[in-house]
Amino acid sequence: MSNLIGLEECERLSVRETHDLYRRYVNASQVTLMTSFGFGRELVDRAEGAYLVQRDGRRILDLTGGVGVLNHGHNHPRILAARQRFAERRRMEVHKTYFSPYLAALGHNLAQLLPGDLNMSFLPNSGAEAVEGAVKLAYKYHGGRRGTILRADRGFHGKLLGSGGLTGQPHFDFPTIPGIATFTYDDIDSVRAAIRRHDGDVYALIVEPFSASTVSWCSEEFLREVRRLCTRHDIVLIFDEIYTGWGKTGELFYFMRHADLVPDVLTTSKAFGGGKSSISAFVAREKVFKRAYDNLGDALLQSTSTTYYGFGEECATAIEAVNIVVEDDYPAKARAIERVLEPALQRLAKQFPESVSHVAGAGALWGVFIDGGPAILDLVARLAPGGMSRDPRFKAKLVTCAVINALYRDHDIFTYYTLNGLNPLVLGPSLVTELDDVQRGVDALAEVLGQGLTRLVTRFVAQKVGSLW
Repeated sequence: MSNLIGLEECERLSVRETHDLYRRYVNASQVTLMTSFGFGRELVDRAEGAYLVQRDGRRILDLTGGVGVLNHGHNHPRILAARQRFAERRRMEVHKTYFSPYLAALGHNLAQLLPGDLNMSFLPNSGAEAVEGAVKLAYKYHGGRRGTILRADRGFHGKLLGSGGLTGQPHFDFPTIPGIATFTYDDIDSVRAAIRRHDGDVYALIVEPFSASTVSWCSEEFLREVRRLCTRHDIVLIFDEIYTGWGKTGELFYFMRHADLVPDVLTTSKAFGGGKSSISAFVAREKVFKRAYDNLGDALLQSTSTTYYGFGEECATAIEAVNIVVEDDYPAKARAIERVLEPALQRLAKQFPESVSHVAGAGALWGVFIDGGPAILDLVARLAPGGMSRDPRFKAKLVTCAVINALYRDHDIFTYYTLNGLNPLVLGPSLVTELDDVQRGVDALAEVLGQGLTRLVTRFVAQKVGSLW
């Protein structure tokens, strides 16, 4: 066993050695894909707040917000202190036959912050588990007498077999749960038609009030009418706010901008763990939860879904993360970021109409929809290797990647684009990001777009070809 890699040796691995281990033991194609960008060819030494520091000392402004995870930024000092406190006091992690004060307190805090009688929590590890737990709860609420669940054609609910089938993506080539039916996002007539089509058989409807993966959202009128329809037909209404929770869009949760609108179940994860804890939750209204699980025969049924339910350090971290959100008013921080991003991005769209079709967003989550470019890119798209040529969005993805690449290489700014919808470039800064840094990101984007998409793509492709040699 002498060839095992220890922690100290791991931390000394070069980027070349890391790539080699990925190729042999993780996924070789992942290395090929990610080394298209500068950030695939470097290793991060440390991270703090909104910044990454490379091993060579280069500082990178991270405007990805950890894809929803880092509302608190990297390594928030209070989060680190909470985890250190837990470790130093040798607290017990998890045991299903002991009660946990951490789990109890976290459940209390969630109930205090959420509207109505969203009081009953379950705390698994990931967002996909929270979604599947919520769906399982809805099915049990109806005692298995109904067999249809409605999902939108737009959204992202995870990549497990059940949650993957519920995600509004066209290419999920795996088996999934039965009875999934689709309605059109933000189209109430489509919901009505789906309910009529499956008359009396719908046990749940799941929707993202704000779709982070497509940077679009449901209208207030749609959400209120969906609530009314679900109440009338006794359908369990699930709001998925795994990405958008904990202040990201300018409210604690996006749906809470609409007074007295309460789902039957809410799912959350990502920033819930403060950027350190792998934890999620689904929170149910009392009447739904009690009918499903609040009896001696079924009281432990939901807890069999995950070994690490209520893991002590994860709950302690989430308690601190939630308190930081409230005490430091993260929704207000997101609204302040919006006051910088919205007008600046709207000006950018007007300045570069040949490159940017539109911008959209809320709070600290905005999408820049980059399209267009020279006609030669249509030929490039048709000649792309493998299955890429069959992707109708390949050209848009290519130009967006070229912009991301230039932002990183020339301006030390880290962004990403979504794989859903129209694949916007996303500016989703952590809520601890200074407003001057947010403005710097927009200014850099304007400078990059000013170079023209032809030049950006030519450079990006040349760098990619060069990396293969």
